Amino acid sequence: MKSTILAVICCLVAASLSAQQLPTNQQIKGTVIDSASNKAMDFVTVALLDAQTKTAVKSVLSKSDGSFEINAVAGKRYKIVLAFIGYNNKTLDIDTAASNIDLGKILFATASRQLNEVTVTAVKPVMKQEVDRISYDVQADPESKAYTALDMMRKVPLLTVDASDAIKLKGSGAYKILVNGKESALMAKNPSDVLKAMPATNILKIEVITTPPAKYDAEGLAGIINIITKANTDQGYNIGINARHNTRWGQGANLNGTVKQGKFGFSGYTGFGKQPRNATTFGNVQSRLDSSQNITSVLNQTGENAFTGNYVYGSGELSYEIDSLNLLSGSFELYGENWKNFNSGTSETTGNIIERYSQVNNNTNHYTGIDAALNYQLGFTKSKEQLLTLSYKFSYSPNNAYNENFFTNRVNYAQADFRQDSRQGTKEHTAQIDYVHPLKKINIEAGGKAILRNNFADFATETLDSGSGLYIPNPDQSNVFNYQQNVYGIYNSYQLKLDKWSAKAGLRLEHTTVDATFDAGQPKLDNSYSNLIPSVSIQRKLKSSSINAGFTQRIRRPGIYQLNPYIDRSNPSFINTGNPDLKPELNNSFELTYSNFSKGSVNIGLSYAFSNNAIQNVVRQIDTTVTLTTFENTGSNKTLGLNFNTNHDITKKLSVNLNGQISRIWLEGSYNGQMYRNSGYVGNAFAGIGYKFEKGYRIGMNTGYYSGDVNLQGNSRFFIYNSYVVSKEFLNKNANISLMANNPYSNFWKNTSNTTTRDFVQTGYYNRLYRHFSIRVSYKFGKLNSDIKKNQRGIKNDDTSGGGKSGGNG
Repeated sequence: MKSTILAVICCLVAASLSAQQLPTNQQIKGTVIDSASNKAMDFVTVALLDAQTKTAVKSVLSKSDGSFEINAVAGKRYKIVLAFIGYNNKTLDIDTAASNIDLGKILFATASRQLNEVTVTAVKPVMKQEVDRISYDVQADPESKAYTALDMMRKVPLLTVDASDAIKLKGSGAYKILVNGKESALMAKNPSDVLKAMPATNILKIEVITTPPAKYDAEGLAGIINIITKANTDQGYNIGINARHNTRWGQGANLNGTVKQGKFGFSGYTGFGKQPRNATTFGNVQSRLDSSQNITSVLNQTGENAFTGNYVYGSGELSYEIDSLNLLSGSFELYGENWKNFNSGTSETTGNIIERYSQVNNNTNHYTGIDAALNYQLGFTKSKEQLLTLSYKFSYSPNNAYNENFFTNRVNYAQADFRQDSRQGTKEHTAQIDYVHPLKKINIEAGGKAILRNNFADFATETLDSGSGLYIPNPDQSNVFNYQQNVYGIYNSYQLKLDKWSAKAGLRLEHTTVDATFDAGQPKLDNSYSNLIPSVSIQRKLKSSSINAGFTQRIRRPGIYQLNPYIDRSNPSFINTGNPDLKPELNNSFELTYSNFSKGSVNIGLSYAFSNNAIQNVVRQIDTTVTLTTFENTGSNKTLGLNFNTNHDITKKLSVNLNGQISRIWLEGSYNGQMYRNSGYVGNAFAGIGYKFEKGYRIGMNTGYYSGDVNLQGNSRFFIYNSYVVSKEFLNKNANISLMANNPYSNFWKNTSNTTTRDFVQTGYYNRLYRHFSIRVSYKFGKLNSDIKKNQRGIKNDDTSGGGKSGGNG
């Protein structure tokens, strides 16, 4: 079934492309040569202008051998303009009578004096392959004005968003997600919730770093997702306003702005939203087995979950240029959310155990994330790329949850009403020093770092005493847990750039100490370990393409959401807890990628990764009526993957994006005295088509398929995504209005999962909200010029997993 759906999506896209009637094209090519040195010039902007209107039709960059090639609709009058900083612009008239034009060698002369910056309206490439990462230019995608940041994630190579809005990197949730190269309070808990609320216009580009260099902390098994926000403050100001209404997720607004006055600059954004009450249904069926694998009893649960809430977020960066060599900068981030959940349902067990009850669970959750950082950057007169940076960062992310449980219609069920209170989070101080020393062909980086991290959890359970009518503390389910984790690291890396070859290699040494204590009942944990982490990336440039290869080791340290021993009993038959005894997971990753940017962009990659102490989410039965879910270091995890991406302008108005991946997974491990083995294929496919009409109108269609997960004890169901958008630009492209329909065919999507153990077989389902419509309006105004300086190094705490639902933090 999954293979058929994937094949149908690909066939439909292929058919739609083949059906296009392409106009007659005119091919224009040439080679850019420096007139003084007689050497080929790469990265020169070559713009094709309409000779009548003087507007840019499209543009390309010259390749490493100086060559370029542009296809244009025949029969029109054109001009070619060459632009490069420090060179006089060069304009050439094009002979419209010829079908194929070879301009030969074009001599390009340096400017006798520094010219003012020349702006050339260009068709920006969406994709870029660097030596250790792939980047997706969100601002170059026309749909960025209509979509949320989470919607844009679906388009990025190697990334997917599943039925629960969880973000996956190469099918894995074991990655790190950064904002502007730094761990962010915005993404600390549930990244998908934040990105769902944020307009894509706040984002400049999204980087997928598959072979992270040594300057990054060693956390993130599958790699790093780096979201780079718009922060180019200039002399003057610029303000952007976004507002939206969504039939499911409610109303929201976002304000972003930049300002530069003299040596002082600021850029930032803030937003808020309120989600109306939504309700959906869920259920679990668990067949319990005896030693002969015969069914002894069946547990059947059905219920409804309703939820509502609000959120607010903000981010800002400040900069002060002391002089041309000294720069002070600071940043802050804030995210806060308040959610209320209302669950009601029935639970019934039949067979050799007879039990029944109805339950009402009310849950409130308040999360706050705060980051504040200060950086000092020292430049050197010898080279503008030689830098010394000193950085400090403070982070604080408390999370308070409270739930109360009431039971009625009891049959053979003695659990009293109870309530639980949990306060957990992380507080950390980080200090870092970085030094960059450029030589003629080699760039050297070195630095040191210290993270002092306190993970804390304070939880309590109170049970209703039927005699007095009072809630009595339960000491067996109450404790205070402090997990002090300190990470000290040093690194050294080298990057070599030649005409055809680029290489980056480095080593990072990390020493971790752990000191964990409980107020009562459990022994102290005292542990330390060291890791030497290598990373190597190589790129070979060809005429219009490149080949990349890389190897690295990565660490996945457990975070507070995985370590916290608090037992969540909001569903008494299916309880959840963390594991304070978890050890870090070490992963080895190999990458091989081919990229071609001659016509559009094409990326094909092969990867292999393995780990021998994988952290897995596991389930076991702890008595005849209760199942426990927790985390364990269970065994090996091996993944062999193949990915494909292309972004192509079929015509001037029609563009297509295809993104697909398929992986084979092998899992093996021992848990609760039983050896488990599971394997299977996971994959995803995404197709997007956009067409631009005259007068600022545009339509787009996106469809995606995600195969579901394979885990140690089971798997989950596939997911299909569809969206349609119509947008209109007006007020000289400063304003935009968009209408969007997501998954209009069905109100809910039934998301199912299966678990098989020696003691039971379980199937669960959750009817996720599927259909929703939205309207989005954006407007920008202001005037900017004169770029502001920003520090080029800063703290990036990407060394630990947190535990949010999006997977990147656990």
